[in-house]
Amino acid sequence: VQLVESGGGSVQTGGSLKLSCAVSGLTSSHYCMAWFRQSPGKEREAVATIYNGDGRTYCADSVKDRFIISKDNANNTLYLQMARLKPEDTAMYYCAASSYPDYCTVAAVHGADFADWGQGTQVTVS
Repeated sequence: VQLVESGGGSVQTGGSLKLSCAVSGLTSSHYCMAWFRQSPGKEREAVATIYNGDGRTYCADSVKDRFIISKDNANNTLYLQMARLKPEDTAMYYCAASSYPDYCTVAAVHGADFADWGQGTQVTVS
């Protein structure tokens, strides 16, 4: 499985960004994909997840109503649309995939549940 993120950058508070994650090699039809973020000195946290089995999506409370996770299966691309960005959203953002997940909610997943990771894309909000 190969995951390649893009779309990060620097924006002002209140701005928007759309992150993309190109996915290849994922053969399971019931996978879980997630966006995680990590900033210096803080633990990695799950921001949003999507379960391919039923299409359900989940977002962390800290980003709910501002971030939307989606997947374009035709183009094998995972997205994270981010709006009304805040300085505390500044972090390296990673997409991750789990081919055979036991669960796929933001509240339940941890980084260790995901075998495949992208290289990350930096988001800076000032």
